[in-house]
Amino acid sequence: MNFEPYPFEKLNNLLQNIIPNNAYTPSILTIGEPQFETPEFLQEALKESTQLLQKYPKTSGETELREAMRNFFAKRFNTTLQDSEIIPTFGTREVLFNFPQFLLFDKEQSVMAYTNPFYQIYEGAAIATRSRVIHLNLDKENNFRPRINPEELSSCDLVILNFPNNPTSATLSLEELGEWVKLSLKYDFVLLNDECYSEIYTDTPPPSLLEAAKAVGNTTFKNTLVINSISKRSSAPGLRSGFIAGDSEILKEYMKYRTYVGCASPLPLQHAAAKAWSDEAHVAASREVYKKNFEIAQEILGTKIPEATFYIWLEVENALEFTKKLYEKYNVKVLPGEFLARDDANAKNPGVGYVRIALVESEAKTKDALKRIKECLSE
Repeated sequence: MNFEPYPFEKLNNLLQNIIPNNAYTPSILTIGEPQFETPEFLQEALKESTQLLQKYPKTSGETELREAMRNFFAKRFNTTLQDSEIIPTFGTREVLFNFPQFLLFDKEQSVMAYTNPFYQIYEGAAIATRSRVIHLNLDKENNFRPRINPEELSSCDLVILNFPNNPTSATLSLEELGEWVKLSLKYDFVLLNDECYSEIYTDTPPPSLLEAAKAVGNTTFKNTLVINSISKRSSAPGLRSGFIAGDSEILKEYMKYRTYVGCASPLPLQHAAAKAWSDEAHVAASREVYKKNFEIAQEILGTKIPEATFYIWLEVENALEFTKKLYEKYNVKVLPGEFLARDDANAKNPGVGYVRIALVESEAKTKDALKRIKECLSE
């Protein structure tokens, strides 16, 4: 298999011969990893359950965790999931990579479509399944929403959306998601929405694809799946807790597959994760921090406050040159947008001319870094 280097490896190569200005404290705004302490009550839950290390975890997840996830979904999205409609997972990266391999195994000439720019695991899964890829390009002209091309969608086996979107911060309404559900039924493809940023919003909670399925009458979630995680939500990426939910017929067979993968979460992690999924207060506190960071960005850079995520998708004249200059003169790292996207026969790389800025630091550090970015922009 010939995988593309990861965006951060490309960034390291781009900056490897540059010596940054050490008059400034280094500021790294490249990775979507919250730079805040994991809440104390989650750390305590993990410590108090270490005796469970003596037991093998079940691939299907413990009842405590499954119930916490289903309760979260019911409260947050006003949608009740049956136990057969959800599987706890070891984060979501492993799902995004192995679920397409499970789903497309018997397809001789499989076709995957996914939003572009994208989380690189989507591309890795396409390579692993030898799938032909259709890019759903997100650009300024379509307000960073995927265009619907019926001819292309009719050939798809799997379509992956990512809303709220990394890196553009775009969101889809309940009605827009509902149209995608209808398309998945009309053209009989599996539709998966990566909803890992659903809980990082500024004012209005973004809808889930399963909410949209219910709204258009697809109450069994046929062909429809979502994934979610507490990594961003709870500042706890190390707990590796996520889920895949939706079509029970698909999940029944996928559960069998997962017993062979060996990706069961250790019991202490499951216990702490159940506490995280069951609590909203710590999530609300985090949202306020991210919202304040967006307000600071609006004040300093003049950027709009996005509806969700913690990213600024900043338009610049030449992203590669800007990234190098920003690092050399101001000791700030950002990620060029072209490293997160691809061009194809139909369109140029939609990440060209943008940098992704992850506002995952404290208010003071964010303000300092954004002031340096503004100075660099004004040169």
